Amino acid sequence: MSLQEKLQADLKDALRSKDEMKLSTLRFLMASIHNLKIEKGKLDNEDVVSTIQKQIKQRKESIEGFQQGGRDELVKKEKTEMEILQTYLPEQLSSAEVENIVDSAIKETSASSPQDMGKVMGILSSKLKGKADMGVVSGIVSKKLS
Repeated sequence: MSLQEKLQADLKDALRSKDEMKLSTLRFLMASIHNLKIEKGKLDNEDVVSTIQKQIKQRKESIEGFQQGGRDELVKKEKTEMEILQTYLPEQLSSAEVENIVDSAIKETSASSPQDMGKVMGILSSKLKGKADMGVVSGIVSKKLS
């Protein structure tokens, strides 16, 4: 079963069980996936995972804004939606595993300064896409190269 099929099945289950939070979250996600499908033509699981990660990133940004504005009820809603979305991501690598992969990519490219970050990130994006938060990975690379 592909990730899209799983999402569609879970959407139907949420509809049957009247789980409004999961239903609205999955509907929004499926709409984003549908729009991407129209744009690209055909999607694979990586595209779906990328869309889920974008949705999670949006939730994180919203949470920060709502916390600053003292909107605790909206923070709770966004956190719940984010948790629902995270269940559809492939298992994420631990920080130790990410650091090991970053170290090997730095050695592979013979990177030694922040100017070499692009080369390192190019290799890492193909190795870690969908398996780790690339913003965190970028921070680790930047720290190791400075």
